[in-house]
Amino acid sequence: MTHPSIVGLNGPARFDPAPVDRERVTQGAPVAAADNRYSSADGRFHAGLWTSTVGCWRIAYTEDEACTILRGRIRLTGDDGTVCEFGAGDAFVIPAGFIGTWETLEDCLKHYVIYEQA
Repeated sequence: MTHPSIVGLNGPARFDPAPVDRERVTQGAPVAAADNRYSSADGRFHAGLWTSTVGCWRIAYTEDEACTILRGRIRLTGDDGTVCEFGAGDAFVIPAGFIGTWETLEDCLKHYVIYEQA
């Protein structure tokens, strides 16, 4: 019987480009990249590291995402006017259905855990 292996989220990252769709960018020229360390067999659960340079873009979440900011500072602004800022050490959840903007105020590195609903 094969046993699953534990997947660490710390350690050196091997980032793959995760470009921000230029049509969604509202400010700056942000560059993003991800190091997805784990995906479930059904492809609905993911965990890894993500990084972004300064900029702002529109977001519309179809997935639930838990984040922990490791470095930098970000601002999330909902279309309902809600504004939340997070920096190094802060953890938060972005629920599916959230629509607004993601603004990287200082170059950012985060851990993410994503669950994509059916």
